[in-house]
Amino acid sequence: MSETNSAAETAAPHRYTAAMAADIEARWQDFWDAEGTYEAPNPTGDLAGDPELAAKPKKFIMDMFPYPSGAGLHVGHPLGYIATDVYARHQRMTGHNVLHTLGFDAFGLPAEQYAVQTGTHPRASTEANMENMKVQLRRLGLGHDNRRSFATIESEYYKWTQWIFLQIFNSWYDAEADRARPITELVEQFENGTRAAPDGREWNALSAAERADLLGRYRLAYASDAPVNWSPGLGTVLANEEVTADGRSERGNFPVFKAKLRQWNMRITAYADRLLNDLDGLDWPEAIKLQQRNWIGRSEGARVEFPVDTAGAITVFTTRQDTLFGATYMVLAPEHELVERIIPAAWPEGTHPVWTGGHASPAEAVTAYRKQAAAKSDVERQAEAKDKTGVFTGAYATNPVSGEMVPVFIADYVLMGYGTGAIMAVPAHDARDFAFARAFELPMRCVVQPSDDRGTDPSTWDDAFASYEAKLVNSANDEVSLDGLGVVEAKARITEWLQEHGVGEGTVNFRLRDWLFSRQRYWGEPFPIVYDEEGIAHPLPESMLPLELPEVEDYSPRTFDPEDADTQPETPLSRNADWVNVTLDLGDGAGPRKYRRETNTMPNWAGSCWYELRYLDPTNDRQLVDPAIEQYWMGPRDGQPTGGVDLYVGGAEHAVLHLLYARFWSKVLHDLGHISSAEPFHKLYNQGMIQAFVYRDARGIAVPAAEVEERDGAFYYEGEKVSRVLGKMGKSLKNAVTPDEICAEYGADTLRLYEMAMGPLDVSRPWDTRAVVGQYRLLQRLWRNVVDEETGEVTVVDTEPGEDTLRALHKAIDGVGQDLEGMRFNTAIAKITELNNHLTKAGGPLSRSVAERLVLLVAPLAPHIAEELWRRLGHTDSVVHQDFPVADPAYVVDETVTCVVQIKGKVRARLEISPSITDVELEALALADAAVVAALGGAGIRKVIVRAPKLVNIVPA
Repeated sequence: MSETNSAAETAAPHRYTAAMAADIEARWQDFWDAEGTYEAPNPTGDLAGDPELAAKPKKFIMDMFPYPSGAGLHVGHPLGYIATDVYARHQRMTGHNVLHTLGFDAFGLPAEQYAVQTGTHPRASTEANMENMKVQLRRLGLGHDNRRSFATIESEYYKWTQWIFLQIFNSWYDAEADRARPITELVEQFENGTRAAPDGREWNALSAAERADLLGRYRLAYASDAPVNWSPGLGTVLANEEVTADGRSERGNFPVFKAKLRQWNMRITAYADRLLNDLDGLDWPEAIKLQQRNWIGRSEGARVEFPVDTAGAITVFTTRQDTLFGATYMVLAPEHELVERIIPAAWPEGTHPVWTGGHASPAEAVTAYRKQAAAKSDVERQAEAKDKTGVFTGAYATNPVSGEMVPVFIADYVLMGYGTGAIMAVPAHDARDFAFARAFELPMRCVVQPSDDRGTDPSTWDDAFASYEAKLVNSANDEVSLDGLGVVEAKARITEWLQEHGVGEGTVNFRLRDWLFSRQRYWGEPFPIVYDEEGIAHPLPESMLPLELPEVEDYSPRTFDPEDADTQPETPLSRNADWVNVTLDLGDGAGPRKYRRETNTMPNWAGSCWYELRYLDPTNDRQLVDPAIEQYWMGPRDGQPTGGVDLYVGGAEHAVLHLLYARFWSKVLHDLGHISSAEPFHKLYNQGMIQAFVYRDARGIAVPAAEVEERDGAFYYEGEKVSRVLGKMGKSLKNAVTPDEICAEYGADTLRLYEMAMGPLDVSRPWDTRAVVGQYRLLQRLWRNVVDEETGEVTVVDTEPGEDTLRALHKAIDGVGQDLEGMRFNTAIAKITELNNHLTKAGGPLSRSVAERLVLLVAPLAPHIAEELWRRLGHTDSVVHQDFPVADPAYVVDETVTCVVQIKGKVRARLEISPSITDVELEALALADAAVVAALGGAGIRKVIVRAPKLVNIVPA
């Protein structure tokens, strides 16, 4: 601290300084903890409390789960936490029972990677990080109910994560009822014959393995051999949502390849329509809703069967079934399961040399091409590459509408993750098919009449012609004709024909794919699944939960050369034979048997799929959540038809990860009767980002921002010129500012005010440490308006304030209240500043009634100084639960407003009038004004336009 500041403190020993702020803040934080100030009572159970408070309208306010990083917090991290705290405090003061708490999402890859690097067990490093983060967050004065806090790594918590997995495993989606039902009900249908097995056999005729396989086709959690995203550099597989647009891992930026592995999946696709439809009732940003809609990707079209000799048929999904007559070849994804079954031993006679890729047989060609395709990411495969690649399988399929034999290729631009992994190629009317047909000298047929002068011979075209407006041509057989029809009519006609002939049907397809739920990691929730000696999966009984992670010496996954696609996962848990191989009695009547545990773990998203429910009833060891408690905090109500958290604040980056997964879990739990809310989060708010300048030297290396000097508009580090660009804040960029630094220099209340005053909460804004002092000075002026800096005595008086002060006060009360309700914290602070400045300029001691309401106005934003001033003003109860001031309408309306009177667009007079004046009264007043009469000079009046109370426009004749 400077010598000037020290001298000022000596001269004014009771001035609000950083040291005083530190003392005030520590004392009140201790007080709040000791008194349980922020404890929100449940209506029943262990956390039931004050019945009067529980009877108030409820508000459940949440922040997105923080991950406890070893680097600790920088000032960008608490932005959302401070915002929800301000909002929660205002809601308490406006008569609500507010539940606001914070836990830790502590399983996952970052902790495990840090543990591998340092040799520290991930639990030890994670718990140390949590303790550090708790200290940092407490210093900010956040009003959390700490009784409800927890971490996902606590066995008391992940017991219920495992329990939820078992509910999902033991359920199936009944499309007719449009909801999940217990798997036992499906078994009953198979047993009593109301539902037949696909091959027609009776349930009793199936072996145990066949029954398990059949049920696995229905279960909402199931294991399957399927193409997965394999990242050798991470040593684990990834969900589609965890792969970037560049085809690399979101975490670590490693290459991602396609591999076929047996993994656990969640059948989220069963809920695709409901996940789409229920978005309409949520109060979410439209941008997030759009991202979810696009990710789910609903499209209407037709499923069409193309027979292939004795191998069955290739099923395609198309949204342009009207162009079926133009399908001249087909393409399968290289991974498609039909490929092996349709490949002939030799090339058919007359096979075009360009189709073979120079290989002696179809099998050789397919094997070589598959290896080539596996080395590419999905993004690379879909890129508009100049050269199209592929190879003929040697097989032909029959176009069901034309009867023509069309060659079947494999090509990497078709993906198994979209549609059926097979397409009918209509090269005349699709750009990628057109390029492929040109490259492989395949035929094209025009079936959509071009609207330009290119003609109907595609061999003469430069590109494909695609249109939804044109008429169909060349599209007829002996039974159906589409010629002359528009696209909509043609789609309906051909779909009807396909259904009549049993070769297709109208259907809906989704871009969304089932959620890959296995990870080859140690630091995650173990699956409550064991396998018997036949390999059949069995759920653990609830009495065996939680299945805890074993202590292992080697918790690192086996990683590989990031570019080596020909590798396989090896899980850390598989190396612990004593844990993997067990003898158990599962209580199913089979007695003790030998089993093998599942050695994958759940993804880090599992714990965050349901944490809002644990906040409600965190000590419950008998059930997931008490139904009465869940109904109280999250149940459906007016304006919230699907229930959920009242306000959820966090970053927009989780639109198709956490938010989609959590919605899915909520719907399953709702269907099975465990919760009343079908949606987890009713209102979502995305806060912006606090940015900071990044300084880089000539090599492009970031240099410490705090050590950069500015001279004549340029920036220098250790004498060398550096560049500056606005970007993210972070330790690696050497521009992080910690909240501890700001709290030490100014106090937590100043930090809170500055972060809220920087700009609208939902936009990004640059951090400027030099600007923090502005909010510090606001608090100093506030303090001086109540406390004498020399004596420390309160200076307020018990006299009534003047008219001007009452008007300024009530305008502030009205504006600040509306702004806090609307989360416009920056404008709320501006209004408080304006009021405080008015009171400072007015001079003289404040009226007690004004001082108290000023303190109450600032309490949600700067709670420590408000609590201190409230106590000094003579109150013995906490400011936290006081009523927020209510504005007197008589003082909110301006006493007079200025009305501008114009003649021919020029201002001729300004009138001070009542804001409630009528148009007729204002017109008469304006025409009688001496300045207006003089300006008219006796001229007649053609028109008078009145916009009371601000404007009169006179048009002379």
